[in-house]
Parts: sequence; C-alpha cells; structure tokens
Amino acid sequence: MHTFADEHIGDWNCDLKRLQERIDYVANTPNAYCVLNGDLIDNATKTSIGDCYANEFNPMEQLRAAVDLFAPIKHKIIAISHGNHENRTYRKEGIDLSYLLAAQLGLADKYTATSAVIFLRFGEHIGNKKESNGSGNIRKLCYTLYMLHGSGGGRKEGAKAIRLADMASIVDADIYIHSHTQLPMVMKEDFYRADSSNCAVHKVSKLFVNTSAALTYGGYGQSYEFKPSSIHSPIIHLEAKHKRATATL
Repeated sequence: MHTFADEHIGDWNCDLKRLQERIDYVANTPNAYCVLNGDLIDNATKTSIGDCYANEFNPMEQLRAAVDLFAPIKHKIIAISHGNHENRTYRKEGIDLSYLLAAQLGLADKYTATSAVIFLRFGEHIGNKKESNGSGNIRKLCYTLYMLHGSGGGRKEGAKAIRLADMASIVDADIYIHSHTQLPMVMKEDFYRADSSNCAVHKVSKLFVNTSAALTYGGYGQSYEFKPSSIHSPIIHLEAKHKRATATL
C-alpha cells in the first residue's frame, strides 16, 4: 500500500515528476493500492501561512491538477482524508476542497473529513480455516488501519515520533498512518489484544507509518528554518497467507 500525502501540488517546490512516477507505479503494479492522506494541494491563500503569490498555479488549478493526476488510479484508492492546507478554504468559506477532489474522482463514499478506521479483507488463512458464519468459505485475513492527516508535532524528530505513537491511544488497530510532520518513519510495537469472544489474550505487532512530503527544499520551509524533508515515503506490505504487516523506505 502506497501513501500520498503532503504533495503540495501547486507549490513551486513540489516534485511533480516524482509524484507522477509514484502514481504510475501504483497504476502498473498488480495488488498495489493507496490512500490519500491530506495536503495534496498547497492551497496558499492571502490570509494563510505561506506565500500565495509564489504558487505555480492557483488553488482551483491545483484541484484540477490533483484530479487529473489521481484519476488513472482512482480504482486503487482505498480512502481519502482532509489536510490542513485544504482546510484553509473550509475555515474561511466553508468549502471542503478534499471532498470536492473525492467527488470528482467518484470516491465521495471513501472520503473522511477527520480520520478513518479501515478494514481490509483479502487472501486466505493458511490451513484453510473456514468462516464462522456457516458459508463454507475460506476465512480471509483482516487488517485494520487507522489513518489521519495529523497536526502539530514540533520541529524535532522525537516530537514527531510521539505524535505517530499517540495514535494507538485513540483506537486499537494493526496499522497507523500519520502525515503532516513530513518525516518518513517506520516503527513497530507489540501489544496484548483482548479477545472477549474466546476469553483469550493475543500478542500482536502494531505497525506505525509516518509519511513524507513531495517538496524539494526552499520556499516557506527554508524561510522558517525547517530541516529539508526526505521525499521517500514508506510503502506498506501486507501478506496474504500469514497476518504480517511491514513497511519499507
């Protein structure tokens, strides 16, 4: 699973070439899917942080560009969330640009203005275990993902890691996807999950993923003395026979 977030389409420092390459990879690779986790467009306005006069093209054109870019993989998009850059317009005018993007792609039902818990069922349990509903079908693996764009986080790496880890205090899931802080990061923690149906406790491994940005260094980030961000975003790998989630950078 690929993550697209903090692309900042319209910013002069947006690496559109690399973004297109990543989209093409998802389009041309079997079993490659993705989530869109906010700040897809830069959406600098006259009253927002950032320089609206330095954008390569205006917010309406940015929205159109985002629709055109992601349209070829719309059938592979699992969920779409709202980012703080899109939220600039919602705060001022009540217009949700992220929803408009989702609607233009025909994916309004996959949009969330806040966060989302996603259930992915695929593959087959090794050993041909049957579903408990009496259907006779082989039981599929189920992965749970919790994703949101995020906010805050501070400048230091430790603060950004804390924002990512804190997601586990909100909801119990197998995988957590956080964006906004633009520091690509992968970490794992073990957790003892209570199984009330069987009066048992199972040790599970939780995967935490923080996504990157598509920005080269310059502009707002350089002016405010932020560190350059890596443009290499983690890719999540989900096995189809054994329940095992990993991520690579």
